[in-house]
Amino acid sequence: MEPVQELVLLIENEQERFYRIAYSYVKDREDALDIVHNAIVKALQSCPGLRSPEYAQTWFCRILINESISFLRRERRLVPLEEIPEAESAPEPERETYLDLYAALDKLPPELKTVVILRFFEDMKLDEIAQVLPANLSTVKSRLYRALKLLKLDMEVLDDDGQKRL
Repeated sequence: MEPVQELVLLIENEQERFYRIAYSYVKDREDALDIVHNAIVKALQSCPGLRSPEYAQTWFCRILINESISFLRRERRLVPLEEIPEAESAPEPERETYLDLYAALDKLPPELKTVVILRFFEDMKLDEIAQVLPANLSTVKSRLYRALKLLKLDMEVLDDDGQKRL
C-alpha cells in the first residue's frame, strides 16, 4: 500500500483519538478541528518523506501535538473555567475537582502537559510516548513524575481545620 493511502487509513481509523488530543490542549471544538485539519495537511504534504510507515501513528501524533502547541502560542490565550464543559449529572464537588484538574493541567509547561495527556487521557504506554515525543524512556518517566508532582501540589487545598487535602 502507498504511504499516502496508509496515512489516510490511519487518520480515518484514529480520527476520534486525534480530535481528543487536540481538544485536550485548546478546549474548543472548532479550534481542535482546525488543529487536526492543519496536522492532516502537513502530514499529507510530508508523507512521501516518511521512511518507516510502521511509525506513521507516532509521527502523525507528533505533528498533531506540535500543531496544538503552536496554536496555543499563536493565540496566547487561557480558557476561562466557565468554558470547560461539565459533566451532565456530576455533583458539585466532582465538578470542582474536574475544573481544578483542567486548570492545574493548563498551568504545566507543554512538555509536561503532553506526557500527562498522552499517558492518562489517551492511555498510551510510556515507550509509545517516548516514540511520539522523540525522547528516551527515562526522560518521559521523569517528565511524568515531575508533572504529577506539580499537579498534586496545585490540587492540594486546605480544609477548614488547616489540614491539606486533595
